[in-house]
Amino acid sequence: MYSYEWPVPGILYGVLVTSNLAKGRITAVDSAAAEKEPGVIAVLTPFNAMKLPGGAKPDTGDRVVQVFQDDQILYSNQPVALAVADTFERALHAAALVRVSAQPLPFTVRMADELHAAFPHDIRNAAGSRPADQLRGDVETALRQAEHKVEAVYETPPETHNPLEPHATLAVWSGDRLTVYDATQGIFGVRKKLAKAFALPPGNVRVITKYVGGGFGCKGSAWSHVVIAALAAKQLGRPVKIALTRPQMFGIVGGRPQTQQKISLAADKDGRLIALRHESISTTSRFDDFIEPAALVSRHQYQCENVETKHRLVRLDIGTPTFMRAPGESSGSFALESAIDELAHELGIDPVDFRLKNYAETDPTEGKPFSSKSLRRCYELGAERFGWQKRTRRPELMLRAGKLVGTGMATASYPANYTKASALARMRPDGTVLVQSGAVDIGGGTYTVMAQVAAETLGVPYEKVRFDLGDTEMPEAPRSGGSTTAASVASAVEAACRALRQKLDAMGGRPRQPVEAFGEVAPSEERKKYALHSFGAQFAEVEVDPDLGMVRVTRLVGAFAAGRILNATLARSQFMGGMVWGIGMALHEHSVYDEKLGRIMTRDLADYHVPSHKDVVIVDPIFIPVEKDEIVDPAGVKGIGEIGITGAAAAIANAVFNATGKRVRALPITPDKLL
Repeated sequence: MYSYEWPVPGILYGVLVTSNLAKGRITAVDSAAAEKEPGVIAVLTPFNAMKLPGGAKPDTGDRVVQVFQDDQILYSNQPVALAVADTFERALHAAALVRVSAQPLPFTVRMADELHAAFPHDIRNAAGSRPADQLRGDVETALRQAEHKVEAVYETPPETHNPLEPHATLAVWSGDRLTVYDATQGIFGVRKKLAKAFALPPGNVRVITKYVGGGFGCKGSAWSHVVIAALAAKQLGRPVKIALTRPQMFGIVGGRPQTQQKISLAADKDGRLIALRHESISTTSRFDDFIEPAALVSRHQYQCENVETKHRLVRLDIGTPTFMRAPGESSGSFALESAIDELAHELGIDPVDFRLKNYAETDPTEGKPFSSKSLRRCYELGAERFGWQKRTRRPELMLRAGKLVGTGMATASYPANYTKASALARMRPDGTVLVQSGAVDIGGGTYTVMAQVAAETLGVPYEKVRFDLGDTEMPEAPRSGGSTTAASVASAVEAACRALRQKLDAMGGRPRQPVEAFGEVAPSEERKKYALHSFGAQFAEVEVDPDLGMVRVTRLVGAFAAGRILNATLARSQFMGGMVWGIGMALHEHSVYDEKLGRIMTRDLADYHVPSHKDVVIVDPIFIPVEKDEIVDPAGVKGIGEIGITGAAAAIANAVFNATGKRVRALPITPDKLL
């Protein structure tokens, strides 16, 4: 049961009307024609919508939303009205009849126009808060004196999430109590946002999310349509549900921001890094802050005495960007791992050997030991599976059926995040077990994995355990993002089941009445003494048509050391999903703006390209077995939802260089950049 599908009596259907201006002020909304249509209940606009009791901009540390509280247009595709009717078709028709008049204002969606106003911004994400800039050693002197160096600018375009299930929300009021069925990655964040907006105690807001048809970060925040659905339901006194259309997914609910990254790398004659500078600029909206922490990867990846990283933001007249699978590490690893490949090529050193020469035994930035690493084994086993020893080092030498063939590789890494979580375990007299936690399953198999963890901890058959999630009336769990769910919730489930087992042992076995136990976990002080990351190695083979410039990825091999694997089948799917997304990042994805209109023009799956079946040939992830890492979290899990995409785009770009001799530093790699 997806959020839009819950059977609630008396439902009304809402369809958003969105702005076709990038910036302006609404002067009038003509809804007369729409309101005359059969079945149309209302058209809500900034001129007749109720005012939020909690204020126009409920500040919960989350995204700033637009919910008809003023006449400002801040970006193209912003919600400016809502047509509500008794059927979806009538609401869709009514929305098409609404006419919005607005005064246009000057705008820009071009990063180049605002580079002069770039400003530093601290990094806040699942791993905590860190400074925008960091300097260790004397980078400037090392670069100046270096025998071998590479200085280049790498660019990643704005990208848009396209999960199969669009964003959708159903809001139901009962007096001063609100129940929301929402397509979200974090039910407690939605509860917090709605409680603030409507000036309610959090206990008066219940959020339910049983299944999510893909999230990848875009459903990690409560966006405008969530608050609009609750507002409309309150104002009209009926349940209201809203699903975004595919074109409305572009701009309203975030996306990966554009980045411009300058890398300066230097090495001595033996191939050891002596300087690394990584400067990243990413885009955000005028009214909110989101930073893509692209340079973070350079703080931890390689041993180097002189390292400088910088993060800057540029404000544009766009919707606020947001988390997109491996935010920061995916875009940052493209730049860093491409530059590493360039320097290895200049030195005449094999790319794997070059990385091994600069292998970090301890965290280069903090000097802490890694809780576990096994990256050497990733290089070794990945190269063996891929057949790296057969690689042709010189470009343009290998042909297959008239196509240029190239191979490339890159390092993958992602923080091993872990945060506070709780769970409840209950055994019934018949021996069946119910375990609950307010987590969300966004497709990774949380229902299955947590039932496995509970069964193993309790020593009962898997078939006897049912795991339930996705309800704010359950024990609190973190948002399903940042590769935190398995590590955090599995640890909480283990804690609850151990506590239940102790109770059962004290009772002498199966209870006559239901017995339950609560478990809660949180990061320990001991954890702070270590560097905590997952690592991997990506290997890619490409074929390039020399006449058409078309690139096809024929093989991807990824070797990953990601702690304890809870379910090999589900883990394989997670790794494959990330690696396939790496193909999309490298070759396809680009949210293209019309700079004169300020609109994203690639607003559906005909124009916004993602890999199809014919683009994906062999994707081969392998797991590196490691001893249980009990430092990273009690369950020994590092999280695998995001590491699969890190390094993948760089490995493909490096393979394209190996095939063609042309270095493409701006994604996606399209034929025009190779011909």
